[in-house]
Amino acid sequence: MAKEAAPTPMMKQYLAMKQKHPDALLLYRVGDFYETYGQDAIVASEILGITLTRRSNGAAKSVEMAGFPHHALDTYLPKLVRAGKRVAICDQLEDPKLAKKLVKRGITELVTPGVVVGGTILDRKENNFLAAVHFDKKSLLGVAFLDISTGEFITSQGTPDYVDKLLVNFAPKEVLIERSNRQRFADTFSNSKYLTFELDDWIFTEEAARDRLLKHFETRNLKGFGVDDMPAAVIASGAVLHYLDLTQHTHIKHITTLSRIEAERYVRLDKFTVRNLELVAPMAEDGMSLLSVIDKTLSPMGARMMHRWVLFPLKDVKAINRRLDVVDYFFKHPDARDLVKEQLELVGDIERLVSKVAVGRITPRELVQLKCALQAIEPVKRMCSASDEPVLASIGEQLNPCRGVSERIEKEINPDAPAQVSRGNVINRGVDPQLDELRDISYSSKDYLMRLQQQESERTGIPSLKIAYNNVFGYYIEVRNTHRDKVPPEWVRKQTLVNAERYITQELKEYEEKILGAEEKIALIEARLFGELVAAVTDYIPAIQTDSALIAQLDCLCAFTRVAIDNKYNRPVVDDSLDIDITAGRHPVIERRLPPGEAYVPNSLHLSNDDQQVMIITGPNMAGKSALLRQTALIALMAQIGCYVPAESARIGIVDKIFTRVGASDNISLGESTFMVEMTEAASILNNLSQRSLVLFDELGRGTSTYDGISIAWAIVEYIHENPCHAKTLFATHYHELNEMAKSFRRIKNYNVAVKEIDGKVVFVRKLVKGGSAHSFGIHVAKIAGMPPSIVKRAGEVLKQLEANNQVGKTLTRDLDDVATSRSGYQLSFFQLDDPVLSQVRDEILGLDINNLTPMEALNKLNDIKAIITGKSQGD
Repeated sequence: MAKEAAPTPMMKQYLAMKQKHPDALLLYRVGDFYETYGQDAIVASEILGITLTRRSNGAAKSVEMAGFPHHALDTYLPKLVRAGKRVAICDQLEDPKLAKKLVKRGITELVTPGVVVGGTILDRKENNFLAAVHFDKKSLLGVAFLDISTGEFITSQGTPDYVDKLLVNFAPKEVLIERSNRQRFADTFSNSKYLTFELDDWIFTEEAARDRLLKHFETRNLKGFGVDDMPAAVIASGAVLHYLDLTQHTHIKHITTLSRIEAERYVRLDKFTVRNLELVAPMAEDGMSLLSVIDKTLSPMGARMMHRWVLFPLKDVKAINRRLDVVDYFFKHPDARDLVKEQLELVGDIERLVSKVAVGRITPRELVQLKCALQAIEPVKRMCSASDEPVLASIGEQLNPCRGVSERIEKEINPDAPAQVSRGNVINRGVDPQLDELRDISYSSKDYLMRLQQQESERTGIPSLKIAYNNVFGYYIEVRNTHRDKVPPEWVRKQTLVNAERYITQELKEYEEKILGAEEKIALIEARLFGELVAAVTDYIPAIQTDSALIAQLDCLCAFTRVAIDNKYNRPVVDDSLDIDITAGRHPVIERRLPPGEAYVPNSLHLSNDDQQVMIITGPNMAGKSALLRQTALIALMAQIGCYVPAESARIGIVDKIFTRVGASDNISLGESTFMVEMTEAASILNNLSQRSLVLFDELGRGTSTYDGISIAWAIVEYIHENPCHAKTLFATHYHELNEMAKSFRRIKNYNVAVKEIDGKVVFVRKLVKGGSAHSFGIHVAKIAGMPPSIVKRAGEVLKQLEANNQVGKTLTRDLDDVATSRSGYQLSFFQLDDPVLSQVRDEILGLDINNLTPMEALNKLNDIKAIITGKSQGD
């Protein structure tokens, strides 16, 4: 057999680099291109839509190849990362012109979905979190989240359900897990799909984690971060930093603290509630979320903070009212609001800019943007400091415009600086004398040579003398043969032409060296000065991060003011009571989606643990029951994030948990039917009730038979009523039988969403009124939906007969051939004719002369019929 050809030296180098990160797609720099080979090339060509070719790899052997220009990295890299790929970037570490043999190369960065510093991969309005999950031996889970693009590092520990909620809310792009716990993670979070990466088990040990955290923060212990007594959280946090080491992200000075997520500070919103209320993402493709309605922020930091606030409403009355006070101040002081708006538009994303400073990725243009942002903070600081509003005054004290570094940037960096240092013209004139001299030489060389040419021409009397340049001799003086006798003796002849001679001089040679070395020296000096400036900015990272958080907070509160003005929201009263009182409340999303000119019908509502704990709401489909439930939860949530609410007035006693069970969904892949999912969600609610819970049930029990559904719904409402917590509950249902509960349970009240029936048509009034509803008008809704008229008609006939004969044992009978031909459907038999007692009842009814029957006779006859039926029952 022929001996297999050995790979080329370059392919040997490529394979050595690939072996370091076999699970990553390797971008290998070759000249002006990033190339991929083998299976990587096949994958890259499919994701990026680039041509797949082949290259020679030694004699008689070839390998797949695909590549793109190196300057297009920012275009192609995001596509690979968004496809869930880990990407290792292998760059040339020396100038190919100076390399004697194979160009030295090395992996300069490993980009993963969870570890992205900048560029076009990041979404400006969302954090890009990397998470780590650790399974404790005591069924306790530790979790940590890091956004390396902002430096935010947070951790917590708790039950699997709690960690699941955090994972849903923070939506990490990548999750780190122990290799031995792969299956355990999959089983625990089976309903969610996360991109995971497995690490060695030794990384998930307390000793390794603590050592890595203490090394980074340069502290003796972790008590200052409040996590010293949270071993599972510490282990998860340490795993995150170990992963940064593996991905060669070692410049992380912007990760200045580790924050603890204090669950007791925030309203509990489980993943079902976040989804059902459409807080941050709509369930329908063309839908709208609450976040999209209230997010009027102007800065990326503000948008990210707004997202966090919506998912983590506060439970502290004082903290909530401090936010509401600032919104109120901006409401009453439009000049202050306009000033903040004007300056925020100049700030940009300083949170991510300062992170780029830490990792050494900031560009000259971005440094100028950072300077502009710091300068924009100045007037905001003055406004806040002069305010009589305590929160704004405190913000004014904490804001730091960092004048020292912003002035230095302004002095040293060209305001029209390019995107890359290598493009030149980065440093201002007057910063470095040597740089100025070199620029004068480089930029004014033509003028100097023209002056030298004129000077030498006058000195020698040679009018046709000229100075020129070529790659062989460099700069030279050319003299025609007719003036050769006038050439000074100190000139050195270098070349003889047919009609002329070429000479060089000492002065010309010295200037040539200056010109040829000037550009290279300029690049080196500019790179050095820029690096020194970036190092100086690094000292201001903590101060700028504080500025970023404060500016984001102002941005969110100003956004609340703008949305309140635009949508006519009002300030809620938030207190420690157990009541919820809403006057003329509206659904913030639905009212925005109504056709022009159509007003939203508001509704008032009262819930209290003492007198009106459970509201059973009946009414037809499409009448607005679901909207009423959701708007109540959204108004409570908006109040507790510090936002004005869509209502004439609202008093919100602090809610600590919001539970929702709405809609119909299944999880067939895990063998869970619609009803199973419904019962699972309901069980989660009932097992976690508290005194301050707000519970929303919409159409519970519809996934099974009618009697099963009614029974389950009744039992659940009864349990909520009798539970010592007395959780406030809105229970929307089509089971009118539940209205009977109000007679037996003191804190259960019946309400319905009113409709009117005019000439056989249903008019939705959408007003909540006291009392139960007797009809669902489902057939009318079917008609509106475009159901064939024959079906609508037949459904009406069946409904009338079912309502008239709501007894066990009745059957629908009709010859099938007759049904097939007439398409009128089944007929309902009034009684089973083989039952003699029922036949007797039929005869009694048919024998009545209804037109001449007095009320007393009717009652007597009804009593007789009852006696016949009762006698039958007793006989049985």
